Amino acid sequence: TSTCTVTNLRFPTVSLGVGALGLSVGLLCRCSARMFAPVRRRQEHVSAVGARWCGRRITAGLFVLNALCAGFAAAQPSPTAATAPAIASVPLVAAATASPAPTSVHTQVPVAAVAAPAASFGTVEIASPTDALTFARVGGGVVLVKEYRDGIVKGVNLTCALGRVVADPIDVFLKEGYVPLRKLVLSASDECVLASKISDLAMPVDLRSHHIAAGTNFAAHAGEAQVEDGPFLFAKLVEPTVFNSPVSAGDGLLDYEVELAWVTLEPLRRGEVPRWMGVILCNDYTDRAALMRHLDPYDIASAKGFTTGKSFPGYLPVGNLFVIPHDYRAFATSRELRLWVNGQQRQQAPVSAAIWGFDQLLAKVWEWQTRRWMHQGGEVSLLEQPDVIPARTLLMVGTPSGTAFQGVPRDVQIDGVLAWLMGGWDRPVAEHVFDIYIDAARTERRFLQPGDQVVIHVEQLGEIDNRVESRE
Repeated sequence: TSTCTVTNLRFPTVSLGVGALGLSVGLLCRCSARMFAPVRRRQEHVSAVGARWCGRRITAGLFVLNALCAGFAAAQPSPTAATAPAIASVPLVAAATASPAPTSVHTQVPVAAVAAPAASFGTVEIASPTDALTFARVGGGVVLVKEYRDGIVKGVNLTCALGRVVADPIDVFLKEGYVPLRKLVLSASDECVLASKISDLAMPVDLRSHHIAAGTNFAAHAGEAQVEDGPFLFAKLVEPTVFNSPVSAGDGLLDYEVELAWVTLEPLRRGEVPRWMGVILCNDYTDRAALMRHLDPYDIASAKGFTTGKSFPGYLPVGNLFVIPHDYRAFATSRELRLWVNGQQRQQAPVSAAIWGFDQLLAKVWEWQTRRWMHQGGEVSLLEQPDVIPARTLLMVGTPSGTAFQGVPRDVQIDGVLAWLMGGWDRPVAEHVFDIYIDAARTERRFLQPGDQVVIHVEQLGEIDNRVESRE
């Protein structure tokens, strides 16, 4: 932070007066707003607009004073007196950011946002069987996918090709092996080839409801969320749902997060390096309001509150394809994650941009396995038993930048501090800040709303297509 020398410093009278006047007017306006518009009525439109206007007056006054202070302090050759922190540079909460939040998820378009080409949805490149085996499920049966084009998936019906009922891709892979299945998909007779509409695809694989996720594992997302101590891990405790399942908007702040996940095929014990891992897409939906109200704003990387904010029913739809690559590290890092909301691209980044790759993430699981968090009145951890990651567990790599949450704006931070100063001492400052942010975000519709369509499309991994619905 900047510092200002108190002695031997001569402020120009006019400049100081401008800064002091801006600060005084802002504080007077702010305090008057609190007197005539109590905190509990801030959600009213007129009060909210007035509060934001007054906040900008405070910010402007603070900025001028801070600039004057820093400039004149720098001009002193050898200050000897004690220094005081500049007013505007004192952090309010660790989770806060000086960047303005987007006005609405419907109007905020990231710098790189583009309209999704219509032809991109319903057509996905499928990996060569030499590089990866691609599975789908239709009507309870397993298909080794050869083509995914124009809304139709074609592949080898394994029940027909193997002469026995095949209901799960992991089971058949562990029994048959990679090479025999690769030969099968290349040589199967036409009578065993099945064509199905994408809309008829079911969950591609059976999965657990206790998963491991990485937070702020992409530097750009950590930056937009103003988290400096990541990445970190947390438990996501929710049953995965089919790729086209609806998602409830709930009564919080619903956010999207495109992610790739590795899937354990067998129990993975500490010290082991798996030869095979599955790969699947997922959308790590999040209620930002619930997350904010349960996290530790001064130590976000502790992961406190993340399980609670991310584990509501329906908050983990997975892709319609399940892939077992010959080289799961190289396959995953060569994928490009992409997500659209109502046809506008919000997220795009290569998995190779993740800070932790597979091996680092796995090492962190063993390191973090004894940590505990409170969730729904009890304690939870990354692992249900020490030193073992059960089969069919997702290891979620994290999301890139472009989420609806873009940090807490400076004027909201000021609102929160003033709410605390004006008699809200029974609660921490951060709680006031977050309450004001949540109220404003709801009013301004910054997050997903009923009727929104969220689509993920990743080559060689498939698609996820969710419509946001009102809370039942």
